[in-house]
Amino acid sequence: MTDTLTPASHPTAAPEVATAEPSGLTPHVPLERVIMLVNPSSGGVGQNAAQEAEAILAGYACETTVVALDAGQFDNQVQAALDARPDVLFVLAGDGTAGTIASRAGPDGPLVAPLPGGTMNMLPRALYGTADWKVALKRALEEGAPQCVAGGEVTDGRISQAFYCAAILGSPALWAPAREAVREGELGLAWAYARRALKRAFTGRLRFSLDGKTERRAEALVLISPLISRAMDENTGLEAAAMNPSDALQAFRLAAHAVFDDWRQDPAVTTKAIQNATVRARSRIPAVIDGEPLLLRHEARVKFVRNAFRALAPLPPAPGDSV
Repeated sequence: MTDTLTPASHPTAAPEVATAEPSGLTPHVPLERVIMLVNPSSGGVGQNAAQEAEAILAGYACETTVVALDAGQFDNQVQAALDARPDVLFVLAGDGTAGTIASRAGPDGPLVAPLPGGTMNMLPRALYGTADWKVALKRALEEGAPQCVAGGEVTDGRISQAFYCAAILGSPALWAPAREAVREGELGLAWAYARRALKRAFTGRLRFSLDGKTERRAEALVLISPLISRAMDENTGLEAAAMNPSDALQAFRLAAHAVFDDWRQDPAVTTKAIQNATVRARSRIPAVIDGEPLLLRHEARVKFVRNAFRALAPLPPAPGDSV
């Protein structure tokens, strides 16, 4: 199209087009290069998440790359993202995938921002105080600061699994789905999960030793990171909580506490801070590690990791769900 002017007319100024100013990035750390890994097959993500992420990141003055993870290329894609050394690596995926990538980044890798894209979303909720990944993404970009995240590692000789929130070892691990169902308002489903957990109770008690001390017995052992522990203010160890119901009535009461409120208030629970633990059972040990169910061998070890990885999250961390 060609512009024309009449001889006697004066040129008319073209209307100004308003240009949106980029959203402000956090003042706590420079964010020039951002990579975001998206697992579209994760239950809380969705097939359009990569495009939605690109639209949000376009509003910030930084170089961004969004990568949709492919099951067949997962290891290569993650390694390529780590090798690129971005200022921050966002991960929109389930709890297990986010934890795996954070573990691979380690304390010397890039900042990691695990966004809530799974079912329980324990770590993202603890860091950002929300289960909405778009809100968490914006909070990290606009308010985030480097934070050292402590955690633990569970090893049974076959697998080695890091955790940054909590590891539940023993039959009460089966109560975790009930607790999540309550959060989602699915009370009928929560009751079904609770009944299933109760049926599994007393099928095999654990023997455990904390920091090499005398071995004890318990129905379950819970190891809680400083990030979400209500009993620890610093990265000095894991909070260990032993569950010891003596009969079915106590087990039912403890299950109710685990589902509906703070189970530490139950008299059948004792807690202390530890650096390592050894757990044994006559049969395989059911476990939930940062929301991911596992079946461990009959003996497992747990150790505290003071500097597990560096997260990009608001200072102080937004109030999130505690275990």
